[in-house]
Amino acid sequence: MNCLLVTAHPLKNSLNTRLAGLADRVLTGAGHQVIREDLYSGGFSAGLTAAERQSYSAPAYDDSATAAQIARLRAAETLVLCFPTWWFGFPAQMKGWFDRVWAPGVAYDHAEGGGLIRPRLTGLRHVLAVTTLGSPWWVDRLVMRQPVARVLRTGILRPCAPQARFAMLSLYQAEAMEAGRLARFEARVEQALQAWS
Repeated sequence: MNCLLVTAHPLKNSLNTRLAGLADRVLTGAGHQVIREDLYSGGFSAGLTAAERQSYSAPAYDDSATAAQIARLRAAETLVLCFPTWWFGFPAQMKGWFDRVWAPGVAYDHAEGGGLIRPRLTGLRHVLAVTTLGSPWWVDRLVMRQPVARVLRTGILRPCAPQARFAMLSLYQAEAMEAGRLARFEARVEQALQAWS
């Protein structure tokens, strides 16, 4: 399968970079074609341009600055997102990737008469989000009610790629990482990816 692996962390020695490397090795070892999209090292600009925003309601989206990213998204059958959760949200680069690449005519079509949008990413079969957080699990799950997972599942994937099976693996208290706990988390990432056929 064609897999798009999107990362968003400014540090090359981050846990996110390590986890993305693991995902790449597992998927490549299983015979998948992996295309990596490093939003920081690739110089991806997070900000939606005025032309892009105006074209959200135009007959065609202005993809002049994002055509390559859009082509990679359209070709993907599986998607892995590796990013830190900061302030219980996406890093700006990842949010900007959704704003600028998951656009009308690409990820969805506007609905007529105020109905639901129509999905376009119908070839996307699996999505795995791998994230790191500084907070303990109970703050994200019980206090904040998993805002990133909710946005991904309900606000992005359900309307744009409803056939995709979604899973999210969150590494909590990532700043105080012990080798054993990291190894157990990496085993969970590997197991989730090996389940893709």
